[in-house]
Amino acid sequence: MNEQDLKQTGRVLIVDDDPIVAESLGALLVRDGHTTATAHDGAEAMTLIRDAAEPFQVVLTDINMPRSDGTELLKNIRKNHPALVVLMITGYGTIESAVSALKLGAFDYLTKPIIDEEVRAAVGKALVQHQLLAENTRLKDRLGERFALSNIVGGDHKMQKVFDVIEAVADSRTTVLINGESGTGKSMIASAIHERSARHDGPFVTMACGSIPETLLESELFGHIKGSFTGADRDKVGKLQAADGGTLFIDEINSATAALQLKLLRVLQEKRFEPIGSNQTIEVDVRFVLATNQSLEALVQEGGFREDLYYRINVVNVELPPLRQREGDVPLLVEHFLKRYCRETGKVITGFSDEAMAALRRYRWPGNVRELENAVERAVVLSRTPVIDLDVLPDKVAYQTPDGQPGFRERRKNPQGWSASTWRGEPLRDALCEPERQIILAALTAHDWNRQQTAEALDINRTTLYKKIKQYGLEELAATR
Repeated sequence: MNEQDLKQTGRVLIVDDDPIVAESLGALLVRDGHTTATAHDGAEAMTLIRDAAEPFQVVLTDINMPRSDGTELLKNIRKNHPALVVLMITGYGTIESAVSALKLGAFDYLTKPIIDEEVRAAVGKALVQHQLLAENTRLKDRLGERFALSNIVGGDHKMQKVFDVIEAVADSRTTVLINGESGTGKSMIASAIHERSARHDGPFVTMACGSIPETLLESELFGHIKGSFTGADRDKVGKLQAADGGTLFIDEINSATAALQLKLLRVLQEKRFEPIGSNQTIEVDVRFVLATNQSLEALVQEGGFREDLYYRINVVNVELPPLRQREGDVPLLVEHFLKRYCRETGKVITGFSDEAMAALRRYRWPGNVRELENAVERAVVLSRTPVIDLDVLPDKVAYQTPDGQPGFRERRKNPQGWSASTWRGEPLRDALCEPERQIILAALTAHDWNRQQTAEALDINRTTLYKKIKQYGLEELAATR
């Protein structure tokens, strides 16, 4: 977890039957920029969650309350608001209550007396988790029918192969390794494997190695006992123990330290481990799904990843293709995201123009599905017409050369030139911007992007040329020359 993640702010519901505790926690979080509300039992909390004008992202709740306790609240939230992240507070600090809460779906727990910095850190991590859960929910909505695997409609043939693998391995104990670029939906695939398995009623626990400091990786996975290292002022349940009876998804396994790789190898072989600082061996029944955005085989050859661990986890390999390799899925994804953001914004938009859809299909999508979703959301927000056209797509998406390289703006209605029919009622200074941009670009191209020669040919000084390059968004093109 990096420092930037911990500085995120959000809406937090604090639930505690002690008004003083609730108010002090609220004041602490408000000082950090969060918006808070308080409830004094589980029933009141559920009412606030249900009636909130803006949804909460995190619930910070005491376990023991007289009317409706935190455990019952946790169960209700998991059933009715799965994207809401729950942090538990216990005055007893027992491993049993912590494990029980984590298995029921709590993200983490804090023990009394509560330390301000621990609350800040826990809420920061919970907000990041909320983003991940929300993304998973969106991806599940997008591919819900296809993940049912009994009624798959359309979809690129590469994704059909992925679905076949999911169906084949889901209900087994086999370790699965998912390979794919960032933004392709590796966590979604891991979740689908869990949901299709006999373990679907058990916990689905995630751990992203790349977002956790190296010094805390082992503690996060195995847990620790009080006093085992500086700062370990209480026992902590690790992800392994929390996932007992379910599935543990370890993302970015390529970022695991050498020490963690060795210990993980033993767990995979023996299904047992010891928390940091403890001599007690704990046996677990966990199904492992791992993911990487780098080639582990290449890392093995370079000495950056254990060969024996690689072969242990590479039992079933799922190759998740980037979006640029499954162009046929773009229209399906676009339609789904269009419907979603029309519902959210209340706009009535019937679709994309042929030119806009062609641009969406032609673009390479280095950010994969996540980048496509952002582009569609932006287009829905900015569009003033029932049909989305090129002008509201990001420039790098809308204006490309036929080979998919970044291009420059061209008038849609008359790409061959300008005439009176292309004037759309804008002031003269605005109407002249586009032809001026094209002239500058043509001059730069003719002079092999030599700024001095281009300025001389256009009879302007270099400073003016640089300003025009910046004004017309030519910096990226200029930087490549």
